[in-house]
Amino acid sequence: MAQKGEGLKRSISLWGLSANIINTVIGAGIFALPAIVAEGLGSGSIFAYLFCGALVILVMLCFAEVGSKISHPGGIYAYIEQTFGKYAGFLAAILFLIASVSSDAAVANALADIISTFWPFFQETWIKTLFFMLLFSGLAVINVKGTKEGVRFVMLITFMKIIPLLAIVLIGFKDIDITNLYWKTVPSIKDLGEMSLILFFAFQGAESGLSINGEVKNPQKTIPKAIFISVAVILILYILIQTVAQGVLGNTLISFQENPLGELANQIFGPIGLTLITIGAGVSIFGTLSSEIFGIPRVIFSAAKDEVIPIKILTSVHKKYITPHIAIIVYATLGFLFATFGGFKQLAILSSAALLIIYLGVALAVIKLRINEKKEDKSKTFRIPGGYIVPILSALIILYFLSNLTKNEMITTAIFIGIISIIYLGILKFKKKDD
Repeated sequence: MAQKGEGLKRSISLWGLSANIINTVIGAGIFALPAIVAEGLGSGSIFAYLFCGALVILVMLCFAEVGSKISHPGGIYAYIEQTFGKYAGFLAAILFLIASVSSDAAVANALADIISTFWPFFQETWIKTLFFMLLFSGLAVINVKGTKEGVRFVMLITFMKIIPLLAIVLIGFKDIDITNLYWKTVPSIKDLGEMSLILFFAFQGAESGLSINGEVKNPQKTIPKAIFISVAVILILYILIQTVAQGVLGNTLISFQENPLGELANQIFGPIGLTLITIGAGVSIFGTLSSEIFGIPRVIFSAAKDEVIPIKILTSVHKKYITPHIAIIVYATLGFLFATFGGFKQLAILSSAALLIIYLGVALAVIKLRINEKKEDKSKTFRIPGGYIVPILSALIILYFLSNLTKNEMITTAIFIGIISIIYLGILKFKKKDD
């Protein structure tokens, strides 16, 4: 089932892939999460992290098994397309692209808002537009110039975003009041489920980080290891940050909804702490954006290579840098346009549902690939212990999350899938006439 990344160079190591996943997942969310979770669960918030962490590990185990069997470029899109065929691949590619572009546009606007706290003139429309142009074009140039350059940049940004968070954790432990961490009550299943749903979205991003799988060295071993390393780092860091925030700020934590870590840093380091963590938030958001522009164009490239997206120019590989330069430029341009004109607002409803549907596809892919697996292939790839328990549990959990969507969100998602299905049928008809 594994295939070579046609035209692309396998130059990404275990640490490069791990850094890309960590960088993509740890974005703006962690800077608001502690107050949100504390409001719902109080000092028992640690339960939500452990519960949600267990759910995320189940889903990521599915990614690890499928990723070790399918090394075709495109990450999550390739897993579904190679398992279920071109129609499923088309749906996955379009849903993933829309979710990613709308998310990146929102992230770019959040970054501009943070910068405007230091320089208010960033609120001016023309300044914002110029900033978005420089931001997306700059990241495009870095990634067009080479995979190694892109990975090095991602690793640098990952290091820069983790350092201030670790500083808060390590130095903040001395200021913890242990009484703030006492569990007064055990959270109910309903409250735990609601908070875990919020946290689940904070763990999203690994699927984007895996989009560079077609350029990973020894993918059968590297992909599962990178997933385990990155999820472990993210989960431990999230739990430690929540513990310090709850332990230092106590019941007042819920009062700082917009910037809880800023207030925490203010308590630990003084006024300079607020400035440093705000800069850290900007770096973190920028880092997430850099990983997205590094990874998502590989999905576009792969979908075009498989003729699922019938635009041949998107399959172009730069002669000198050996990167999918047209796909990178196209994606960066879309990000710029959505960020500038705010079109992502209309797509925001689809974003969450789209990713959950794709996650469901990966869980089901584990089951289908196992059914079709040959005996001689079983020892060559990573295999989740426990038979079909993990993929079935993952599928049920994802369906539970989807059931929490509002009626309007479900209807909107169903209509959108119907529209892109009609577009796919139109493409098939056009190709048959062309043949």
